[in-house]
Amino acid sequence: MLTILMATRNRAQILREVLDSYRRIVPPHDGWKLVVIDNGSTDETTQVLDSFQNRLPLQALSESRPGKSCALNTGLKLASGDLCVFTDDDTFPEETWLIELRKAADTHLAYMMFGGAVTPRWESKPVPEYLTWIDQKITYGIRTLKEGPIPPHLVTGANMMIRKSIFDSGIGFDPVMMAPRADGFPMGDETELLERLGRQGYKAWHVPTAIVEHLIQKSQMTKDWILHRAVRFGRGIFRLRQAENPMKFAAYPFGIPIRNLIRLVKPSIRMAAAHVTRNERARFVSHWKFNYLLGMFLEAGYYRHEQEAFKAATLRAALEVGRASAWRGKS
Repeated sequence: MLTILMATRNRAQILREVLDSYRRIVPPHDGWKLVVIDNGSTDETTQVLDSFQNRLPLQALSESRPGKSCALNTGLKLASGDLCVFTDDDTFPEETWLIELRKAADTHLAYMMFGGAVTPRWESKPVPEYLTWIDQKITYGIRTLKEGPIPPHLVTGANMMIRKSIFDSGIGFDPVMMAPRADGFPMGDETELLERLGRQGYKAWHVPTAIVEHLIQKSQMTKDWILHRAVRFGRGIFRLRQAENPMKFAAYPFGIPIRNLIRLVKPSIRMAAAHVTRNERARFVSHWKFNYLLGMFLEAGYYRHEQEAFKAATLRAALEVGRASAWRGKS
């Protein structure tokens, strides 16, 4: 049996359309169920979920702690069967999606992680030309690869399957590393888990016939949205590289290599030059690279703040223990 897990927050109308598309799924031979975790919605999400209770093999629950990782960890408690399939609340599956994933899992027994194809569903057409200037794999999670082994980080969270035995062993999503904050949050909840599993020796396989469509809303096709996404991507990359080698960044005075700070200058110069020459493409691409590097820099500062706060808390705890020991000694 496959369990699909999906976190959602304040997307009631889109969620209604997505769940309606699930009614057309062709079930695999051993069945499937859908677990949707409401991560603190304030819109009509609850009513939408209730309306599908008798139309889908659906279990709904709530997780008030913010963050996709928290929501998915909570949802995993309701997972059944041997395979956990993860997707997003703005992603539409093809009818044979689960059959193709089931077939891949049964065929490639040495692999624990599986990724399917993710194609775009543009809400607004024609698509602006500047969307061809960026990497849509990074910005929108689009993924189309040949069948076969792939590095774990090439599995995308909108179409990801992991054998449930991984989670039964105690492994889960990290709710701290990619936690949301008031000033924005890093991308990469699923990627952090995938890379962690890869470092432990687990392998990934791509299934190009297991296809979902990722809705790209009109608001997500603007330059401002894309540039903000670049900052989030940079923040996530810093967190992922820091998790891979925690001591690497601790040695640098600003938390990241000096060369990365210097790299901020290059896209700044290119932006200025493109502005003078009125080269819109060069200006936009340079701005994206600048924001990506800026995201790394911002997250490095936040990380250093975390470490300093942790050291201060550890020191206070040690002092309290010392005072308590001294008091007991006097008494």
